[in-house]
Amino acid sequence: MLLWFVFGAIFGVWNVFQSPGLDFRLIAAGALLPELIDLPFGAQAYAHTLLAAVLVLVVTMLATRGRGRRLRRRRVLGLAIGWFSALVLSAAWTHKEVFWWPAFGAARPSAPLFAAWPVVVVEELLGVAAAWWTWSRFGLRDATRRRELFRSGRLTIVGEGA
Repeated sequence: MLLWFVFGAIFGVWNVFQSPGLDFRLIAAGALLPELIDLPFGAQAYAHTLLAAVLVLVVTMLATRGRGRRLRRRRVLGLAIGWFSALVLSAAWTHKEVFWWPAFGAARPSAPLFAAWPVVVVEELLGVAAAWWTWSRFGLRDATRRRELFRSGRLTIVGEGA
């Protein structure tokens, strides 16, 4: 499930925002965090709720308020954006008790953490396709571009800057 979440989030976020100013390392981390946090429950639980994603967004906005922090905010927003991406990629929105918790009761929400294995295989294959797209689109064959991604989290389309 690693490729599906990491590269699915990168693919989706780039195609929606097309902003090289986002930190794609944080988008990838944000896409994995709900899975990692809910792993001990063995099910989609608190981290897969809309409330959790909104709390991450609110904390990000509050922590980066003030003058001169716009660039930091834009970069750190990647964590919240990645978290929202994880809710889409994990289909948490299809389980109303999880997604809308605690609106339908305060009991711990629960839905399968992962889909059935044939679906997981298809998702991972789509993750491989998204990884190949990322590798090609942003010229990550070039060691300089890979270093820039790992150093700053930034992606630039081949032919648009270095």
